[in-house]
Amino acid sequence: MDILTILGLVIGFGAILGGQILEGGSMHSIMQFTAAIIVLGGTIGAVLVNYPMSTFILSLKNARLALFNSTGDPNKTIKLISELATVARKDGLLALETSIRKIEDPFLRKGLQLVVDGTEPKLTREILEIEISHSEEYNLTSTKVFESAGGYAPTIGILGAVMGLIHVMENLADPQKLGAGIAVAFVATVYGVGTANLLYLPLAGKMKLKIREQVILQEMMVEGLIALSEGENPRRVEEKLVGFLRESQKKK
Repeated sequence: MDILTILGLVIGFGAILGGQILEGGSMHSIMQFTAAIIVLGGTIGAVLVNYPMSTFILSLKNARLALFNSTGDPNKTIKLISELATVARKDGLLALETSIRKIEDPFLRKGLQLVVDGTEPKLTREILEIEISHSEEYNLTSTKVFESAGGYAPTIGILGAVMGLIHVMENLADPQKLGAGIAVAFVATVYGVGTANLLYLPLAGKMKLKIREQVILQEMMVEGLIALSEGENPRRVEEKLVGFLRESQKKK
């Protein structure tokens, strides 16, 4: 679980709701079901028009990247590749065939299979780099869904406010309903701006960072596999891979 994402959402929405209470306002005044339907439904509808269903579904799946630390542990990966390099240097690359099925990461498993099959290091690198590039581009497309939602939501919120004001104008003959009617009308704007800047855009930003972390981890795997296939010293392999780590990760 990515505690900062959860903490950020709680602080962001909590600060707004808390400010509403401190100003003497009531929670009931900003809890408008109709406004929520207009903003959320309108935003989802606009996104569905803008993207194919496959991209929309992928964005929902990748949203977990912002909520969970699922990019893998680079330190464990370095340790695993170093162990594989030790076995390969001692018993040869074919000795690694029994280790392939034990590897959980599909990308590393595929790369190790290429190495064991005797694929030339240059070709192995090309195959894996093509997969990294395609996967990164494919996953980054899913983040654009949330970015688009962050652009649509405020506008649809304004649309909801205008619709509410139209309803207010229809009741000009009853002054007692004007104040409450105007307040309700602007709740849609609050929902639109709030969800865009506290939910959609921040989630897209966190997803981009997590996708980039995945790419760096895969690039590290490629370097390790190439070094392994070329029979480099396991200690040298480990030192090379440590260069991919951040300072905080190196200390671990």
